[in-house]
Amino acid sequence: MRPRLRVIGSTAIILASLALGRADGAAKIRVVTSIPDLKALTEVVGGDLVEVDALARSNQNPHDLEVRPSQMVKLRRADLFVMNGLELDGWAEVSIQGANNPLLVPGGPGRVDASRGISVLEVPTGRVDRSMGDVHPTGNPHYTLDPGLAPVITANIVEGLARVAPAERATFEQRRQEFLGRLDTALGRWTDTLAPFKGARVVVNHNLWLYFLTRFGLAMAGTVEERPGIPPSPEHLARLIRQMKADGVKVLILEPWGDRKLADRLAADAGAKVVLLAPGVGAVKGAETYLDWLDYNVKTLAQALR
Repeated sequence: MRPRLRVIGSTAIILASLALGRADGAAKIRVVTSIPDLKALTEVVGGDLVEVDALARSNQNPHDLEVRPSQMVKLRRADLFVMNGLELDGWAEVSIQGANNPLLVPGGPGRVDASRGISVLEVPTGRVDRSMGDVHPTGNPHYTLDPGLAPVITANIVEGLARVAPAERATFEQRRQEFLGRLDTALGRWTDTLAPFKGARVVVNHNLWLYFLTRFGLAMAGTVEERPGIPPSPEHLARLIRQMKADGVKVLILEPWGDRKLADRLAADAGAKVVLLAPGVGAVKGAETYLDWLDYNVKTLAQALR
């Protein structure tokens, strides 16, 4: 799905807010991230040395952001901006240009692309155009849902934080290693939990679960969206129901902003059930930290697959 941006509030309000600039000289590194997942990982690495805000809310479709004047001010004052990349948060470019913060522009020292070094899935090999829906020409951008990629993401964040505070590099790296130790233990637990369902096929509403499913040996049997970001036609839904029955699909994964009524009707016709998972940290109650977030999704999906 291609990113969409709406700026809320008058230009006068935004400019007046930006004119405040850096006001308090706080010692903490001020970080803005595009999505909550990256906020959570930056806080894990940065600890008490950072103050982090995310532009997108936890229960908000990150493809479609409403930028508030207060967020423009945070970008203006930020030392570091951590972006998802792969065009998930392309809307951020407009916000950064509006905030007039030279540290955060492409190539600036305060800019971190967390996707750097990621093995990207579903990179189109042919021509991409609008007839295919909101396809990302650089590949599927929802990699933060794969806990196995957290070492790469956090390494990128450490590099960015160390550019702002070189003397704290060892501290950032120590915290990263401590977190990765806890993550490794949790990953073993999650793998064991989903092992009985390895090879199971599920249907998703939007194609944002590919990395998560791949990590745990599950397969995506289809999407409710006929094409990315495009509502389904009656013909597509009829084909999907037939396929779900033929494949023995038991679960349809829905995100909080998805069409619940449509998902319920589709699942009922196919003999499956709808399960609401958290597409980002904090999207549901009990998923407020990175580890709790993935723990919630693994346990909820395993329960639904039984």
